Amino acid sequence: MSRKQRYVWLGQRGLGVLMLAIFVSCGAMAQTGAQRAESSSPGDATVEASAAVRELRDEVRELRAAVAELRADAERERTERRELRREVEELRGGGGARPGMVEAVVRTVGKDAAAAMNVSPKEDAQDRNAAVAGQEEQKKAGRTAGLDEEYELLAGKVDDQYQTKVESGSKYRMRISGIVLMNLFSNQGVVDNIDLPAISYPTTAGYATGSFGGTLRQSQLGFEVFGPRVGGAKTRADLELDLGGGFEAAPNGVNAGLMRLRTATMRMDWENTSVVAGQDGIFFSPNSPTSFATLAEPALSYAGNLWSWVPQVRVEHRVALGESSNVLIEGGIIDPVSGEVPYSSYYRQPGPGEESRQPGYGTRVAWTHNFFGQPLRVGAGGFYERQNYWFGRNVDAWAAMSDWELPLGGRFAVSGKFYRGKGLGGLYGGLGQSALFGGDPTNRATEVIGLNTIGGWAQLKYRPAAKWELNWAFGMDNPYASDLEYFQYPQSYGNPALTRNRAGFANVIYRPRSDLLFAAEYRRIETNALTTGASGAGHLNLSVGVLF
Repeated sequence: MSRKQRYVWLGQRGLGVLMLAIFVSCGAMAQTGAQRAESSSPGDATVEASAAVRELRDEVRELRAAVAELRADAERERTERRELRREVEELRGGGGARPGMVEAVVRTVGKDAAAAMNVSPKEDAQDRNAAVAGQEEQKKAGRTAGLDEEYELLAGKVDDQYQTKVESGSKYRMRISGIVLMNLFSNQGVVDNIDLPAISYPTTAGYATGSFGGTLRQSQLGFEVFGPRVGGAKTRADLELDLGGGFEAAPNGVNAGLMRLRTATMRMDWENTSVVAGQDGIFFSPNSPTSFATLAEPALSYAGNLWSWVPQVRVEHRVALGESSNVLIEGGIIDPVSGEVPYSSYYRQPGPGEESRQPGYGTRVAWTHNFFGQPLRVGAGGFYERQNYWFGRNVDAWAAMSDWELPLGGRFAVSGKFYRGKGLGGLYGGLGQSALFGGDPTNRATEVIGLNTIGGWAQLKYRPAAKWELNWAFGMDNPYASDLEYFQYPQSYGNPALTRNRAGFANVIYRPRSDLLFAAEYRRIETNALTTGASGAGHLNLSVGVLF
């Protein structure tokens, strides 16, 4: 194959490989879009994409070898031309052609070139030959550069395609995601937790009435695995961790947040029905306010936002009501949590809910309608569990709740939640308390009552532009004063003197890119107690995060 034919073949081969890369990239983008829309990916499509990527990598290897061979040929030609020029200059300088040198020139460039030097030594002919040789060299260099560019482009395409599949112990695709989040904060007043404040306390003379600090313990890491089809259902599993599990007992341990399990679920999704098992947010109270200042736990905790990450098994069924509306029906069981601190850091002992030897039960019905291109959603849920405080002292914990997300045009939206219930300490209601005791809880004669509470929150969201978002939210958790005053000296694993907790915040979120965000938030907390009255605190939080 001549060198010209080789260039043509390489150009055609490079063009073919480039078209294959573009085809695979488009397929991968379409597959990614389908994954985002359906939160799952068929196993067959993944295998085909992997095969296409392997074929593309083989083509790139062949192209790389051809480019290396072409570079070697070009370098040899440049060396030969430099040697020829040097010998021609020596001939010119010597006034004639010596026989040995002429024979060397003949062996190098052929009889025609030697005859031209000896018979027609005109400067214009030599200049024309040199110009032609320079043009040929420039053309070859240009073609080589073009092939180099094509190779770099194809290599980049292969790298992009290869990044869509993270290596795992199985043949199924895995995706890693998360956020590295830094929070700088300043508090005015006394709070329970300086970087994640939820309750304010009265100031005490001689003690600090404010604080400043920074943390990265709200950073998160997530894994998502897309499994095979089983019984016609798409399977998927996800795991989410963060660094909000406490602090290391060491100097400066506050900067070494301990890893903590947030959620871990397994799903089987049919067309209209899903089965979910694992640790997840409580499905009968799904939504939360928008805040990057409290990413380690949902915003307005202990101030009207019922939530918990709890082991559960639930079934979801979707019923279409036309092209733009549907109804979601959910039901399941959860681990019967009551909010108490574990008795041991190493051994798990049953809590009051688990002492009852039955799970907690939850259900929710939600209606969704497409409104102004956004989902309008209204839901209602219920919850029940029994808590056993030993010696046959039982509390029936329950809750009735509603939630809503209402778009108001293209820029505004309103969302919120309302609940009324009893024994909701495990769901961060009742300021974390489920029951009150009239005395020593270990005494058989001590009376126990469940703590009634009412609360909720509301949020107004405004999007002035695609990259900007502003939120205003307010929430309140209000245990019943009649229950708190039922005993003269009530006891609880929480603080039975707290009667009401209110919190409100305003924040602005700016996302210049999909993987970068900046946020600023100010929060005001006001807590009322039976003995000390009302106390307030302010919290300013500046956040910067990189998503991956």
